[in-house]
Amino acid sequence: MGWRGFERPPYWTRLGVPLGGLLAIATLAIFLDRDDVLLAPTALETAAISPQRALVELASAADAAEATRAPDRVDRLRSGQTLGAVFASLGLDGGSARDAAEACARFVNLRQLRPGSEYSVYFEDEALERFDLELDGKGVLTLRREAEGWTSEFRACQRETRIRSVRGVLEGALESSIVRAGGAGELAYAMSDALQWDLDFTRDLRNGDRFSALFEEVWLDGEYRGVGNVLALSYDRGGKELQVFRFGDGDGFYDADGRPLVKMFLRSPLPYSRVTSRFSRRRFHPVLKTFRPHYGVDYGAPVGTPVRVTASGTVVSAGWDGGGGKTVKVRHPNGYLTAYLHLSKFAAGLHAGDRVAQGEVIGYVGATGLASGPHLDYRVQQNGHWIDPLSIRSVPGEPLSKLQLAEFRAVRDEMLASLATGAPYEPRELGSPTGGDRLATSPAPPTSRVATRR
Repeated sequence: MGWRGFERPPYWTRLGVPLGGLLAIATLAIFLDRDDVLLAPTALETAAISPQRALVELASAADAAEATRAPDRVDRLRSGQTLGAVFASLGLDGGSARDAAEACARFVNLRQLRPGSEYSVYFEDEALERFDLELDGKGVLTLRREAEGWTSEFRACQRETRIRSVRGVLEGALESSIVRAGGAGELAYAMSDALQWDLDFTRDLRNGDRFSALFEEVWLDGEYRGVGNVLALSYDRGGKELQVFRFGDGDGFYDADGRPLVKMFLRSPLPYSRVTSRFSRRRFHPVLKTFRPHYGVDYGAPVGTPVRVTASGTVVSAGWDGGGGKTVKVRHPNGYLTAYLHLSKFAAGLHAGDRVAQGEVIGYVGATGLASGPHLDYRVQQNGHWIDPLSIRSVPGEPLSKLQLAEFRAVRDEMLASLATGAPYEPRELGSPTGGDRLATSPAPPTSRVATRR
């Protein structure tokens, strides 16, 4: 299960057929790629289609597919966040997370990692398989899960950020709509992040909606590595347009008037799923077969889908809670408490008393307790009373200063012009009228490799 709630099939099935089928096809393709396929092969021709050669060609094809595979998640280190915490949020237990961090420490001082450093995550069968961390434009630290444990390597490379725009109409899934418009499907994840405070991707999207986005593509040594930051985004729902602009360092998103979009609560704990049951004072319970209150909102999603805490706070409990099964409860400012029920498992290392940041993964969708199938029951309490989570309207964050607002308006107008016309956009340095150099060319140490035991 990928980080964003989109299922990605196992690696070999992403190539189209299972491993055995690939070998058969490779051998058959070698044999059939001839004009005289009906003639009996000579000894030389038989050698040309030997299993050894087929395996070599298969391995080469697999290596090529791996090299061009898009990551399941692209994110950035946050202020105060350690690599161990990142690995724990990706599903590694305490020991494995420590081993992974130790493997990385062979090439980088873990205490000197900069907030904002970009990393890419690759999953295999719902488990972390590969982790790429960019180091100040000097190169990429790659961590891999292999039979002998975690292996790490550093590769000096040149990073380039290319800025693109895409415009389209929603027809069916957002991912496929973006692909039809000429963009990468993974842009849907970045769009979900940018609009997560004002648009619920589980219930607010409608066929016919129009979208346009200005975004970064990340390339390393001329190789496409995935979607980077969304710089500007417009989403039109039947004439009601939402506009989002990235401004400043980090993940600062603002509306067209320069008002911050970051709010106390996210609209949904799952970035991309569906509402299967709403808040009700009297609902027929599918397991108990009786009417009783349902104080939450149910989101249908596959087992293992990551669950995000909707607001920053302190974990009150993480354990079994009767009919709720495995449940996490988090206390927030202003008398709020949120609960996340029926989880399959908790985030590694999560305990009562832990501080969690908005958007942090605290568990994974399951069907524990009184549940008829895999889903998340999300609940919100205010001053001791359960309220409808879908009714929450949050107060926005701190506004921009007058100087920042003037800079923001200039950046906004340039982005809007690019969105409207498709003209190239060159980001400007804050406080400077000209765009900055987007290409990192710093030298770095040569590639090397180590392994640690799990």
